[in-house]
Amino acid sequence: MIRIEHIQKRFKKLQVLNDISAEFERGQVISLIGPNGSGKTTLIKSILGMVKPDSGKIFFRNAYINGSFAYRQHIGYMPQIGRYPDHMKMGQLFDMLKNIRGVPEEQLDNELIRQFDLFTMFEKPMRTLSGGTRQKVSAALAFLFNPEVLILDEPTAGLDPLSSEILKEKILKEKQKHKLILITSHILSDLDELTTHVMYLQEGNLQFFKEIGNLREETGEQKLGKAIASILKSEKEVQTVIRDLLSAVKK
Repeated sequence: MIRIEHIQKRFKKLQVLNDISAEFERGQVISLIGPNGSGKTTLIKSILGMVKPDSGKIFFRNAYINGSFAYRQHIGYMPQIGRYPDHMKMGQLFDMLKNIRGVPEEQLDNELIRQFDLFTMFEKPMRTLSGGTRQKVSAALAFLFNPEVLILDEPTAGLDPLSSEILKEKILKEKQKHKLILITSHILSDLDELTTHVMYLQEGNLQFFKEIGNLREETGEQKLGKAIASILKSEKEVQTVIRDLLSAVKK
């Protein structure tokens, strides 16, 4: 459904993405993981057309994006930090986006609006909202138009425990509808029951892209965090052995 081919992106002297290739399909929940500065958000924004790669290609439904924007109507995006017009009331924000998209009311997914009780806050200006409430607005907007693809950047950050569980339950529902879902999160425990595949980036390089079952089988670990730590430790040990062998050859 989404195919990435040899994506490169540099910001001045910093190589943010280095020859990234991957293919994402319907029904997959991709956990995009890596330390801060690893390139996760840049990759997401490249898929969304918000960042233009220096080289490489991105395809949506086998069509080369190449500056097109029409494909984005099929994607629901929840940014890590939602920025909205301060003067606008919450209800006005939802109405404006509904008018822009032109999706019939009966086709809208209002479930998160109801579960987060946002209808009762529609008269509040966006500038008065707490960070957690803004996160709820961002989540509700991402799911509102019932998209085929969901891209969620640190979705539970700033949410209280109850709201976090509501959002995770919603993601599970959309997973069961065979949608493609990409999630970044530093809270790996949130991803254990959601993930089908793990994509790990570090310093702009793709370290591995594995199906969660294979990752657990390889490492013998059921928890995602422990499985990732195990495989990274193994790779580090292999690199150390190779470095030592090369050093011995040079001598």
